[in-house]
Amino acid sequence: MPKQVNGPKRDPAIQNELNDSFKEEVKAFLSDEDKLHLLDDLTKVNPVTTTTVLKCLQARYTVDVFYTYAGCSLVAVNPFQPIRRLYSPELMKEYHAALHPQELKPHIFAVAEQTYRNVESQIEPINQSIIVSGESGAGKTWTSRCLMKFYATVAASSTSPKDNETVERIEKRVLDSNPVMEAFGNACTLRNNNSSRFGKYIQLQLNRSQHLTSASIQTFLLEKTRVAYQAPCERNFHIFYQITKGATKDERLEWNLPEGASFFWLPNSERTLEEDCFEVTREAMFHLGIDNSTQNNIFQILAGLLHLGNIQFSDSVDESQPCEPEDNAKGFVKTTANLLKVSVEELLEILRIRTITAGKQQQVFKKPCSRSECETRRDCLAKVIYAKLFDWLVSMINGSIYADSLVWTNFIGLLDVYGFESFPENNLEQLCINYANEKLQQHFVAHYLKAQQEEYAAEGLEWSFINYQDNQSCLDLIEGSPVSIFSLLNEECRLNRSSNVSQFQTRIENALSNNQCISRDKFSKKPNFVVSHYAGKVCYQVEGMVEKNRDPVPLELLQLLKNSQDCLLQKFFPMTEKRPNDTKTQNRAAVVTVVSKFKGSLERLMQIVHSTTPHYIRCIKPNADCKAMTFKKEEVLSQLEACGIVETISISAAGFPIRVSFQSFIERYKVLRKSHTSNTVPDENGFSPAKKKRDYFPVFRYLTFPPFNILYFACLTPTANNDEELRFVVHDLLQKMTVGQSAVSVKQTETKSNNSSMYCGKTKIFMTNSMLEQLEARRAAILSEKAFCIQCCWRRFKQRKLSKQNWSATIIQAAVRSWFAKKHFQRMRRAATVIKHAWRKWKARMDVLAAKELDYTEEKLHSSVPGATIFLDRSPSPLEKTWPLSAIIQFWPLGLVLSTAPVTVVGFRRDPSLLACLKILHRNNGYKVESNLFGCGITSIRALPQGSIKFHCKKSPLAHANISPHNQASMITGFNQILLDRKKLLTT
Repeated sequence: MPKQVNGPKRDPAIQNELNDSFKEEVKAFLSDEDKLHLLDDLTKVNPVTTTTVLKCLQARYTVDVFYTYAGCSLVAVNPFQPIRRLYSPELMKEYHAALHPQELKPHIFAVAEQTYRNVESQIEPINQSIIVSGESGAGKTWTSRCLMKFYATVAASSTSPKDNETVERIEKRVLDSNPVMEAFGNACTLRNNNSSRFGKYIQLQLNRSQHLTSASIQTFLLEKTRVAYQAPCERNFHIFYQITKGATKDERLEWNLPEGASFFWLPNSERTLEEDCFEVTREAMFHLGIDNSTQNNIFQILAGLLHLGNIQFSDSVDESQPCEPEDNAKGFVKTTANLLKVSVEELLEILRIRTITAGKQQQVFKKPCSRSECETRRDCLAKVIYAKLFDWLVSMINGSIYADSLVWTNFIGLLDVYGFESFPENNLEQLCINYANEKLQQHFVAHYLKAQQEEYAAEGLEWSFINYQDNQSCLDLIEGSPVSIFSLLNEECRLNRSSNVSQFQTRIENALSNNQCISRDKFSKKPNFVVSHYAGKVCYQVEGMVEKNRDPVPLELLQLLKNSQDCLLQKFFPMTEKRPNDTKTQNRAAVVTVVSKFKGSLERLMQIVHSTTPHYIRCIKPNADCKAMTFKKEEVLSQLEACGIVETISISAAGFPIRVSFQSFIERYKVLRKSHTSNTVPDENGFSPAKKKRDYFPVFRYLTFPPFNILYFACLTPTANNDEELRFVVHDLLQKMTVGQSAVSVKQTETKSNNSSMYCGKTKIFMTNSMLEQLEARRAAILSEKAFCIQCCWRRFKQRKLSKQNWSATIIQAAVRSWFAKKHFQRMRRAATVIKHAWRKWKARMDVLAAKELDYTEEKLHSSVPGATIFLDRSPSPLEKTWPLSAIIQFWPLGLVLSTAPVTVVGFRRDPSLLACLKILHRNNGYKVESNLFGCGITSIRALPQGSIKFHCKKSPLAHANISPHNQASMITGFNQILLDRKKLLTT
């Protein structure tokens, strides 16, 4: 350990002058009181004394400013009244969206945002812890609650609807765990209306995207003795008052809690606190997955505990007979048994009769208990039930908010422990609570006040050590080895005998007399010992301490609860198979005491805290009466001195809060180096020539990857000069960066000046927060530039790929369309061929039919017919033209065409009339048929009309029905053509 350097001894006269000068500086600083409230960081106070710090905090408290930075920690002074918009969601978003949250006003949200960004930056150690400490009533529980709300709000910014639903569910359940834990674990004490009677460490677990995925709660040392004993002017746990004040009529009837009922374990029930809200607790339990039937079962057990407390015993006249319950307590025995679902007789027997197993034969004896022993067994039954119920609730909450370790990667821990306590009567509970606060204070001392100064000296910084209060001697007194208070307590519990209070006090004084932190209150008649804690002296009563540490639970009490018909009690106390050697094994096993379990759980907790980056919030209680806007200097000053705020400010003002190893610094900020400088051009082997000049073995190789020209350091084989070579690489890297204005000191022997913000030690780089922000800003800008370059290349690649895909698609489309057109043309061609063949076939058939008709008519005309005259060798008229053999009759039946013949013509005259109607063309040897009986009319050849028939000569509705496929004028196009020529036929 480096020697503390406090400066050389001075002459007394010179020392007096310095003291006078120092007083003048303090007086000059305090003279300008109007500007004291503007100092948001106590490191700006000059000079740093308890007086100047206290005056600055008081000035800020007067103008409703309750948060002030004190170097690495945040000082929070409790206002004891609600402050508008101090914890609003809008303010949370403002700190989360700020570019530099430290530049905003000091707030717990600034600390929370800093931890969240540390997780995002992935700088080792990645996991974070916020340690909230202070006296009871200083506001630790409220601070932890607001921090959880902040993280739940920040982590709920998910883009996926499914993720949003999950985050919302986790966030809601994490927040709902607060009212449940406070209802079952907090109580009203002399110093605080909502004092935590247990310690808890909450892990808010984040995934790779820094979104809240799960959480877990670790609790330790529940003050279960409060169930059966409450100090004067104090109350039991909040949940008992909630069920007696907030239950409905039906629930009161079910739980046997009539209005106005009095219970011994429910003192000061006439007081109404803000925490007595039963509906909020029930709603939170429902959101955590505890249904209404299970809730009713829980409250039924709690009602049974209240009735159990009303069971009072009277002294027995004969020691061989058990104590009888008082007359007014017999009803409570029956009610308790009904609510806990146990046998009344068995409950009375277990409370009044003790079972003793002795001898090698394991003989069982039953001995009646005295009145005090009956009350002790009654209290023990209540404590073991409530402790199991509390542990079961914690496991239910963890089951609803916890996820597998594969889902989350990092966590942010919130440590909220009971504050330092000193009551008129203090016992084992206060000793454990103050021991936990001593451990946290020692963590702060070892991590910050002591370790930092030793590290400065080891790294070559010229540093004058600042004296601080080290509480290691107090911890050695409580938990040290080989002899300590805890070891003596455990040793006394292992002895199978009743403890003698006076002898135990004497053993403590004799064994620990060399430690200056222990003494005795000689004016007290009760056996006691006084421990000088970092926050002050506390007097502990020895009486009852050994029994509380042993915390015995009679086996018959456990057997009673195992036989209960209540489903919850069966879960708390499951039945186990009884083996013959169980009793022997239990007698030989080491007794697990209360302080042993608490010390083990606290050590595991401190291991987790040591593996994280700690952040400290010091809660200050401005007055002991919890009055709003009341600042008492004496009480605040004692708290500042106890937690070492002044020493913290001095070290923070003179030191470097950020310390990064060379390897981590190179890995994170290597992108800041310009790779195109001529001084670092690698040779043919890939090594820097600058290293050859200093005869350094090449630990790093400079590699450049086009097109981005980013410099990478490839680690080669380490050597003995690894730290020196790393230091050179860091020095070279710092020289290439243009951060600040010559703010980097790289020589090992150079003393840190007031303006320097970075120092290069032997193995680490020390820097201030402002320098870290500049480095991070430059790194973010370069990464953004490289990301933009990558985006441009990627977009260019995507555009080229898209253009090539479009060109390929066009070629494919053209080929496919050509193939389809070819196939369509081939199908149309085949169809046209089929139609052409069918047409020609049909045409030939019609020609044959027409020829047959003409041949038949010609034969008839050559025969002699009376009444008809045939003129040959002369040019016929249009009606006299004969039908040409080449005429084509298309698309119409011959019978319909011939239907235009006169109806009244019969015999041979009918044939010439038909020929006249057909407008048969004249052949070369043409002929003419005349008939004076030729008339107009439309009829059928095959059937005579029945009645009148009207025929409308209209255009056919069919498309192309009147269009001939041939161009010859002599072609007949169909039935419609004959109808259209009707007029021309009649005129002739």
